[in-house]
Amino acid sequence: MDTVLVTGAFGLVGSATVRRLAADGRPVVATDLDTPANRKAAADLPVAVQVRYADLTDAAAVDDLVSTVKPAAIIHLAAVIPPFIYMHRELARKVNVEATGHLLAAAAHQPEPSRFVQASSIAVYGSRNPHTVSGVLTADTPTNPADVYGDHKVQAELLVRGSGLDWVILRLGGVMTVDPGSYMKLDNLYLEQLLPADGRLQTVDVRDVASAFAAATIAPVVGETLLIGGDDSHRQIQRDVAPAMAAALGLVNGLPAGLPGNPDDNEDWFNTDWMDSSRAQEALGFQHHSWPDMLVETAARAGVTRFLLRAVAPLARVVLQLRAPYYRTDNKFADPWRAIGDKWSDPRP
Repeated sequence: MDTVLVTGAFGLVGSATVRRLAADGRPVVATDLDTPANRKAAADLPVAVQVRYADLTDAAAVDDLVSTVKPAAIIHLAAVIPPFIYMHRELARKVNVEATGHLLAAAAHQPEPSRFVQASSIAVYGSRNPHTVSGVLTADTPTNPADVYGDHKVQAELLVRGSGLDWVILRLGGVMTVDPGSYMKLDNLYLEQLLPADGRLQTVDVRDVASAFAAATIAPVVGETLLIGGDDSHRQIQRDVAPAMAAALGLVNGLPAGLPGNPDDNEDWFNTDWMDSSRAQEALGFQHHSWPDMLVETAARAGVTRFLLRAVAPLARVVLQLRAPYYRTDNKFADPWRAIGDKWSDPRP
């Protein structure tokens, strides 16, 4: 069976994708930066998975990697994402755009060019005011990135489409996991709090995302751009998502309420909306985990920790309120891009 090369293999989506491919019995090579954390993560991978460390911003290293592995397909997941991208713009461009070009060139030079499956994002569509937009996102919705991350994804998509390779682009919604530890990061909670509470968001289980990427390497979807979101139970309002997951962990009423978005200003919204994933589901058959099922599983995985977190939930709410992005401001509405700039750096393209 033909080998699949997965970049960004030790990130949230990358590790799930590697495990999905291995479980399907497919030869897979995982690549990422050579760091102590990644070496530790590599030790937990299925034994059949090969690991090759490489810096994708180094064109020569990429050529060597691809010519050695000779992959039938490349799943390109490596990226610098929010909020870290806002602080490291120069590095982010090298990873998100230039490294994509290196991989495409290396793949095209192979005797049998690889199918290229590109990880993109609904961030390409920019700010989405649910009070003024109609319908849901589709592959034909015009792109209009509002931040540097969405802009990088648009640039990478253009490189992929112009590569001459067989390509597939998957634009991801709000990727979630049932692993409790993934949510206990203050920067993640801060980012959640600054978003408009009434924004629309379509989540998706990371395991379903992994299934979509694995299927895209062999399904008859060459030349398609597909939107990857969960089933209809994943169509949510921003203010409901984090509190529901926190409650599943035991932090019942542990998160303070955020501010709504300004219905009269289309710019002061975030890169989220509901999406039409029907074509992706038809072609890839990836939707297996509903939102209610994710909450049940999250609670089960949390185990006895839920009781401890429930006890500290009132204190957690006070602490998070004191460090909330709009605390002690007279804001009536959320102002996410300004709040991101104040906390990290100017997010605009």
